[in-house]
Amino acid sequence: MYEVLVQGKNLPEAYHKALLALWEHGEVTECPDYNQKQKELSMTFQVLEPLAEPMISRLFIGGPEDLEQYRQEMLEGILDFRIGHGWDYTYHARIQEQLPFIYTELKRNPFTRRAVIDVRDWKEDTIEHHDPACLQHIQFFMREGLLHMKVLMRSNDAAEATFMNAFAFINLQKQVCETLGYKQGTYTHRANSFHCYEKDFQLLEGYVERIKKAPKMDDTSITYEFAGYWEDIMAESRDTIAEKVEQIRGRMK
Repeated sequence: MYEVLVQGKNLPEAYHKALLALWEHGEVTECPDYNQKQKELSMTFQVLEPLAEPMISRLFIGGPEDLEQYRQEMLEGILDFRIGHGWDYTYHARIQEQLPFIYTELKRNPFTRRAVIDVRDWKEDTIEHHDPACLQHIQFFMREGLLHMKVLMRSNDAAEATFMNAFAFINLQKQVCETLGYKQGTYTHRANSFHCYEKDFQLLEGYVERIKKAPKMDDTSITYEFAGYWEDIMAESRDTIAEKVEQIRGRMK
Protein backbone atom coordinates (compact mmCIF):
# COMPACT_ATOMS: atom_id res chain seq x y z
CA MET A 1 0.00 0.00 0.00
CA TYR A 2 1.16 3.50 -0.84
CA GLU A 3 2.25 5.59 2.16
CA VAL A 4 1.73 9.34 2.47
CA LEU A 5 2.68 11.92 5.11
CA VAL A 6 1.36 15.47 4.88
CA GLN A 7 1.40 18.44 7.25
CA GLY A 8 -0.64 21.58 7.57
CA LYS A 9 -0.69 24.53 9.92
CA ASN A 10 -4.42 24.11 10.51
CA LEU A 11 -6.90 21.25 10.13
CA PRO A 12 -8.29 22.21 6.68
CA GLU A 13 -4.82 22.57 5.17
CA ALA A 14 -3.78 19.11 6.36
CA TYR A 15 -7.12 17.53 5.42
CA HIS A 16 -7.13 19.05 1.93
CA LYS A 17 -3.58 17.84 1.30
CA ALA A 18 -4.69 14.36 2.38
CA LEU A 19 -7.66 14.39 -0.02
CA LEU A 20 -5.44 15.50 -2.88
CA ALA A 21 -2.92 12.74 -2.12
CA LEU A 22 -5.66 10.10 -2.03
CA TRP A 23 -6.97 11.20 -5.41
CA GLU A 24 -3.52 11.28 -7.01
CA HIS A 25 -1.90 8.24 -5.39
CA GLY A 26 -4.73 6.03 -4.13
CA GLU A 27 -5.05 2.54 -5.58
CA VAL A 28 -8.43 1.18 -6.63
CA THR A 29 -9.04 -2.08 -4.77
CA GLU A 30 -11.92 -4.41 -4.02
CA CYS A 31 -14.05 -3.84 -0.91
CA PRO A 32 -16.27 -6.96 -0.69
CA ASP A 33 -17.66 -6.14 2.78
CA TYR A 34 -19.46 -3.19 1.18
CA ASN A 35 -19.98 -4.74 -2.26
CA GLN A 36 -18.06 -2.06 -4.16
CA LYS A 37 -14.58 -0.84 -4.99
CA GLN A 38 -12.56 1.75 -3.08
CA LYS A 39 -9.67 4.13 -3.66
CA GLU A 40 -7.15 3.56 -0.87
CA LEU A 41 -3.75 4.35 0.58
CA SER A 42 -2.15 4.67 4.01
CA MET A 43 -2.23 8.26 5.28
CA THR A 44 -0.68 10.23 8.12
CA PHE A 45 -1.57 13.89 8.34
CA GLN A 46 -0.28 16.21 11.02
CA VAL A 47 -1.87 19.47 12.13
CA LEU A 48 0.80 21.74 13.55
CA GLU A 49 -1.58 24.19 15.26
CA PRO A 50 -4.88 22.33 15.79
CA LEU A 51 -6.85 25.39 16.94
CA ALA A 52 -5.49 27.74 14.27
CA GLU A 53 -8.01 29.43 11.98
CA PRO A 54 -9.52 28.74 9.60
CA MET A 55 -10.53 25.56 11.38
CA ILE A 56 -13.49 24.38 9.28
CA SER A 57 -13.26 22.80 5.83
CA ARG A 58 -16.09 23.43 3.38
CA LEU A 59 -15.29 20.01 1.89
CA PHE A 60 -17.15 17.58 4.12
CA ILE A 61 -20.65 16.15 4.09
CA GLY A 62 -22.64 17.92 6.75
CA GLY A 63 -23.22 21.29 8.33
CA PRO A 64 -22.83 23.01 11.69
CA GLU A 65 -25.57 20.96 13.36
CA ASP A 66 -24.04 17.67 12.21
CA LEU A 67 -20.61 18.72 13.44
CA GLU A 68 -21.95 19.90 16.79
CA GLN A 69 -23.90 16.68 17.31
CA TYR A 70 -20.82 14.60 16.53
CA ARG A 71 -18.73 16.72 18.89
CA GLN A 72 -21.29 16.14 21.64
CA GLU A 73 -21.41 12.41 20.92
CA MET A 74 -17.64 12.22 21.25
CA LEU A 75 -17.06 14.54 24.22
CA GLU A 76 -20.34 14.43 26.13
CA GLY A 77 -21.73 10.98 25.30
CA ILE A 78 -25.18 12.22 24.33
CA LEU A 79 -25.99 8.90 22.66
CA ASP A 80 -24.33 6.54 25.13
CA PHE A 81 -27.79 5.36 26.18
CA ARG A 82 -28.01 3.49 22.86
CA ILE A 83 -25.34 1.02 23.99
CA GLY A 84 -27.12 -2.31 24.36
CA HIS A 85 -30.00 -1.03 22.24
CA GLY A 86 -28.66 -1.58 18.75
CA TRP A 87 -25.21 -0.16 19.47
CA ASP A 88 -22.36 -2.20 20.93
CA TYR A 89 -20.29 0.79 22.02
CA THR A 90 -19.60 4.48 21.57
CA TYR A 91 -16.20 6.10 21.27
CA HIS A 92 -17.14 8.37 24.18
CA ALA A 93 -17.85 5.46 26.53
CA ARG A 94 -14.61 3.66 25.74
CA ILE A 95 -12.50 6.83 25.90
CA GLN A 96 -14.12 8.28 29.01
CA GLU A 97 -13.49 5.10 30.96
CA GLN A 98 -9.74 5.48 30.38
CA LEU A 99 -9.29 9.25 30.77
CA PRO A 100 -8.64 9.09 34.55
CA PHE A 101 -5.62 6.89 33.83
CA ILE A 102 -4.39 9.39 31.21
CA TYR A 103 -4.61 12.27 33.68
CA THR A 104 -2.87 10.28 36.40
CA GLU A 105 -0.12 9.02 34.12
CA LEU A 106 0.67 12.43 32.61
CA LYS A 107 0.83 13.95 36.08
CA ARG A 108 3.05 11.10 37.31
CA ASN A 109 5.52 11.48 34.47
CA PRO A 110 4.98 14.22 31.88
CA PHE A 111 7.52 12.48 29.62
CA THR A 112 5.69 9.14 29.74
CA ARG A 113 5.18 6.96 26.69
CA ARG A 114 2.38 5.09 28.44
CA ALA A 115 -0.48 7.58 28.12
CA VAL A 116 -2.43 5.41 25.71
CA ILE A 117 -6.18 4.88 25.31
CA ASP A 118 -7.02 1.56 23.66
CA VAL A 119 -10.34 1.95 21.89
CA ARG A 120 -10.50 -1.35 20.06
CA ASP A 121 -11.86 -4.22 22.14
CA TRP A 122 -10.81 -7.42 20.41
CA LYS A 123 -13.33 -9.44 22.39
CA GLU A 124 -16.22 -7.27 21.24
CA ASP A 125 -15.12 -5.99 17.81
CA THR A 126 -15.43 -9.36 16.12
CA ILE A 127 -16.77 -10.51 12.78
CA GLU A 128 -20.22 -10.96 14.31
CA HIS A 129 -20.50 -7.21 14.89
CA HIS A 130 -21.41 -5.09 11.89
CA ASP A 131 -19.66 -1.91 13.07
CA PRO A 132 -16.29 -2.67 14.69
CA ALA A 133 -14.43 0.38 15.95
CA CYS A 134 -12.42 2.20 13.29
CA LEU A 135 -10.57 4.19 15.94
CA GLN A 136 -7.92 1.93 17.45
CA HIS A 137 -6.01 3.99 19.96
CA ILE A 138 -5.01 7.46 21.09
CA GLN A 139 -1.64 8.37 22.57
CA PHE A 140 -0.56 11.56 24.34
CA PHE A 141 2.99 12.91 24.52
CA MET A 142 4.08 15.85 26.67
CA ARG A 143 7.14 17.31 24.97
CA GLU A 144 8.73 20.77 25.26
CA GLY A 145 5.79 22.10 27.24
CA LEU A 146 3.15 20.97 24.71
CA LEU A 147 0.69 18.08 24.84
CA HIS A 148 0.73 16.29 21.49
CA MET A 149 -1.96 13.79 20.51
CA LYS A 150 -1.62 10.92 18.02
CA VAL A 151 -4.60 8.95 16.76
CA LEU A 152 -4.58 5.60 14.93
CA MET A 153 -7.51 4.54 12.74
CA ARG A 154 -7.61 1.08 11.18
CA SER A 155 -9.97 2.47 8.53
CA ASN A 156 -11.13 6.00 7.69
CA ASP A 157 -13.65 7.21 5.12
CA ALA A 158 -11.88 10.23 3.64
CA ALA A 159 -14.91 11.79 1.97
CA GLU A 160 -17.59 11.23 4.61
CA ALA A 161 -15.94 10.84 8.01
CA THR A 162 -12.34 12.01 8.34
CA PHE A 163 -12.90 15.73 8.84
CA MET A 164 -15.57 15.26 11.52
CA ASN A 165 -13.42 12.62 13.23
CA ALA A 166 -10.38 14.89 13.34
CA PHE A 167 -12.38 17.93 14.48
CA ALA A 168 -13.85 15.98 17.40
CA PHE A 169 -10.50 14.42 18.34
CA ILE A 170 -8.85 17.85 18.35
CA ASN A 171 -11.58 19.01 20.73
CA LEU A 172 -10.84 16.00 22.94
CA GLN A 173 -7.18 17.01 22.93
CA LYS A 174 -8.23 20.52 23.92
CA GLN A 175 -10.31 19.10 26.80
CA VAL A 176 -7.38 17.05 28.13
CA CYS A 177 -5.09 20.08 27.89
CA GLU A 178 -7.54 22.28 29.78
CA THR A 179 -8.03 19.65 32.48
CA LEU A 180 -4.29 19.33 33.05
CA GLY A 181 -3.40 22.96 32.44
CA TYR A 182 -1.16 22.10 29.49
CA LYS A 183 -0.68 23.92 26.20
CA GLN A 184 -1.99 22.13 23.12
CA GLY A 185 0.61 20.70 20.74
CA THR A 186 0.33 18.98 17.38
CA TYR A 187 -2.44 16.64 16.31
CA THR A 188 -1.43 13.60 14.23
CA HIS A 189 -4.03 11.48 12.45
CA ARG A 190 -2.95 8.09 11.08
CA ALA A 191 -5.31 5.99 8.92
CA ASN A 192 -3.90 2.63 7.83
CA SER A 193 -6.67 2.47 5.24
CA PHE A 194 -7.52 6.02 4.15
CA HIS A 195 -10.14 5.41 1.53
CA CYS A 196 -13.03 6.65 -0.57
CA TYR A 197 -15.80 4.26 -1.54
CA GLU A 198 -16.72 3.91 -5.21
CA LYS A 199 -20.10 5.55 -4.60
CA ASP A 200 -18.21 8.72 -3.57
CA PHE A 201 -15.59 8.85 -6.34
CA GLN A 202 -17.37 11.79 -7.98
CA LEU A 203 -17.68 13.54 -4.62
CA LEU A 204 -13.94 13.19 -4.02
CA GLU A 205 -13.19 14.38 -7.54
CA GLY A 206 -15.31 17.46 -6.91
CA TYR A 207 -13.42 18.16 -3.68
CA VAL A 208 -10.10 17.84 -5.49
CA GLU A 209 -11.20 20.21 -8.26
CA ARG A 210 -12.12 22.85 -5.67
CA ILE A 211 -8.81 22.37 -3.85
CA LYS A 212 -6.82 22.77 -7.07
CA LYS A 213 -8.69 25.96 -7.96
CA ALA A 214 -8.00 27.53 -4.56
CA PRO A 215 -4.86 29.70 -4.23
CA LYS A 216 -3.85 27.73 -1.14
CA MET A 217 -5.01 24.70 0.85
CA ASP A 218 -6.76 26.82 3.51
CA ASP A 219 -8.11 29.53 1.22
CA THR A 220 -11.42 31.13 2.20
CA SER A 221 -13.07 29.56 -0.86
CA ILE A 222 -12.72 26.11 0.76
CA THR A 223 -12.75 26.98 4.49
CA TYR A 224 -14.77 28.72 7.17
CA GLU A 225 -13.67 30.48 10.33
CA PHE A 226 -14.73 28.59 13.44
CA ALA A 227 -14.51 31.32 16.09
CA GLY A 228 -17.27 33.87 15.77
CA TYR A 229 -18.98 32.09 12.89
CA TRP A 230 -19.39 28.32 12.89
CA GLU A 231 -18.91 28.25 16.64
CA ASP A 232 -21.99 30.47 17.07
CA ILE A 233 -24.08 28.50 14.56
CA MET A 234 -23.11 25.24 16.23
CA ALA A 235 -24.10 26.66 19.62
CA GLU A 236 -27.48 27.71 18.23
CA SER A 237 -28.14 24.12 17.11
CA ARG A 238 -27.88 22.63 20.60
CA ASP A 239 -31.57 22.89 21.43
CA THR A 240 -32.46 21.14 18.17
CA ILE A 241 -29.93 18.41 18.88
CA ALA A 242 -31.30 17.95 22.40
CA GLU A 243 -34.79 17.50 20.95
CA LYS A 244 -33.53 14.92 18.47
CA VAL A 245 -31.77 13.01 21.25
CA GLU A 246 -34.95 12.94 23.35
CA GLN A 247 -36.93 11.69 20.35
CA ILE A 248 -34.46 8.84 19.93
CA ARG A 249 -34.69 8.08 23.65
CA GLY A 250 -38.47 8.13 23.46
CA ARG A 251 -38.60 5.67 20.58
CA MET A 252 -36.53 3.22 22.64
CA LYS A 253 -39.08 3.05 25.47
